[in-house]
Amino acid sequence: MLGAGAVGGTIGGRLHQSGREVVLVARGPHLAALRAEGLRLTVPDGTHRLAVPAVGGPEEVELAPDDVLVLAVKTQHSAALLDQWAPRPVAGGGTAGERLPLVCAQNGVENERLALRRFARVYGMCVWLPSTHLEPGRVSAAGSPRSGMLHLGRYPHGADELASRVAADLADSHFDAPVSADVMAWKYAKLLSNLGNALEAVAGPIDGELRMRVWRRTRAEGEAVLAAAGIAHPSEEEQRARRGDRVVLVPLEGAVRGGGSSWQSLARGTGDIEADHLNGEVVLLGRLHGVPTPLNAALQRLAAAFAREGRPVGSLPDAELAALLDLP
Repeated sequence: MLGAGAVGGTIGGRLHQSGREVVLVARGPHLAALRAEGLRLTVPDGTHRLAVPAVGGPEEVELAPDDVLVLAVKTQHSAALLDQWAPRPVAGGGTAGERLPLVCAQNGVENERLALRRFARVYGMCVWLPSTHLEPGRVSAAGSPRSGMLHLGRYPHGADELASRVAADLADSHFDAPVSADVMAWKYAKLLSNLGNALEAVAGPIDGELRMRVWRRTRAEGEAVLAAAGIAHPSEEEQRARRGDRVVLVPLEGAVRGGGSSWQSLARGTGDIEADHLNGEVVLLGRLHGVPTPLNAALQRLAAAFAREGRPVGSLPDAELAALLDLP
């Protein structure tokens, strides 16, 4: 698991619980905590202390031909990890980039393109996984009865035996894991919902009239851009029908879920945020296809400024938020 935060830690921890051999890749205080105390995974049935091996980089492992690499970091950190892991030797000859499959368990739609420049076998994963990582060594996942839904398929399209084998392991580890020959359509649908991440991070929960108005216009820009670009994706109704009641959030004792992935980045004070590859993806497509995206551009800039300047999560004044609605 290249990245052991909310998503990577939950997937890796659940796979470990079901008897799969897992190695977590982490850094800094999180790595130190994982090495000292193991992974503490809080899920609806309690907190589990899992002795999952953890390393700081590829030089600490010997790669085997049947290894699967799962990239589970924010997009702004993908290129550095891909550059570290792609040239690493694999037992029997060749490199990781030449021989090993790499799964992008990430928000956004740019990671697969970045990976395919370095890895011959790339898979996309659409991650519906309500999880939180705010403290070193600790991850929580509030989904029940399944921890999450993880659509999986070959990039740029297709499905194969490896996807089915990975999906079977995930299905045996508290996840629904449908194999999709067009996984990127699901990831574009998820991109639309992720456009609210920056809004939540800078302005707080998306509730009340003002925040809902900003959110509706932000998403409408995204829908207009995808339509102009000819990018098909499942409707909200289709997504809800596919999830059904398989992933329902439940309260977790001793675990707080204050917000999504971007909210968590600001809360942890990481100094960066994924808005360039969420709202920024819509801005990019809008510029390519002549569709105005003023709210997404504004939220992209605000989120980056909040991360860079260390501004408190959710602290944007309502007056500044309301001013976004007047953008041309």
